[in-house]
Amino acid sequence: MKHGHPLYRSLLGLSLAGMLGLAHAADHGDISQLLREGKLAEAQTRVERLLAAQPRDPQLRLYKGVIQRETGRANEALATFSKLSEDHPELPEPYNNLAVIYAAQGQYDKARVVLEKALRTHPSYATAHDNLTDVYARLASQAYSKALQLDGSAPAPARLAMIRDLAPVGAAARPVTLAAAPVPPPATAPAAVKPPAPPAPAPAVAVAPAPAPTTARTAPPPVAAATDGAREVEQAVRAWAQAWSERDMTRYLAAYDATFETPGRQARSAWEQDRRARILSKSRITVQLMDLQITVQGQRAVAKFRQDYKADALAILSRKTLELVRSGNRWLIVKESSGG
Repeated sequence: MKHGHPLYRSLLGLSLAGMLGLAHAADHGDISQLLREGKLAEAQTRVERLLAAQPRDPQLRLYKGVIQRETGRANEALATFSKLSEDHPELPEPYNNLAVIYAAQGQYDKARVVLEKALRTHPSYATAHDNLTDVYARLASQAYSKALQLDGSAPAPARLAMIRDLAPVGAAARPVTLAAAPVPPPATAPAAVKPPAPPAPAPAVAVAPAPAPTTARTAPPPVAAATDGAREVEQAVRAWAQAWSERDMTRYLAAYDATFETPGRQARSAWEQDRRARILSKSRITVQLMDLQITVQGQRAVAKFRQDYKADALAILSRKTLELVRSGNRWLIVKESSGG
């Protein structure tokens, strides 16, 4: 089954066990593996058996809701995630998964509300940030379409094409065809006019020989200093992604400058603790960067790219921007943002 929509892919974010320090991690891992392999019936049997003994286990309840959604029981999944969010309002995952279902149903206002709740629990929750960006785009598309219906205006092709590329879940994206401007009919060709006779050739003028070239060499154009800077920034960004993939927290956190702007203005220590919990709770992470674009201005740089992030059952393709500053002979991250 194909799931290209970013909100739908984020439904599979299932790694609560590491943060909550729950027992039965092996059982959770087995269920996660079954879900990755698409063995929903086996996963459901396993979850139901474990829930009979541990009815309040939040990780198992999250799995239950995911399976319900994956097997077409959206209303049951809504009830499961709603009750889980009531019992554990500190967890962002149930809110995020509620937003997935609301968005699939076209209820983007409800999706926005629960995503904002997710971000209040964890301001650095990147998945919720990405999903909220998508929801805002869809709300803007709805408002713009309604405005067009009210005033009878023709759509602005470029703007609508950009917004409507975010097709609803399950719908094929329709290409927007721009009508070509009408070509005016050719004008009647004027009568042929006899060209004037060419003027008489001017008398030849003696041309002095060109002076012999001097032995002095022209200095080559200077190489832009930004070239080396951009290469260094690229190396720093790729080293950051590699440390993240390898779950090397020492190298990963060292990639951030002391002045790094933490999400939600968290204390640096709280942000680092949150990142450790989220990264180390995953059994496998891969971070790949695509379409990396770097601009350098003096001691500051901006790196923009598409990030292909996979962790256990979670897969997210998002846009990412890193702002960096030179510190000695290193480039360090001072701001990180998703979307845009």
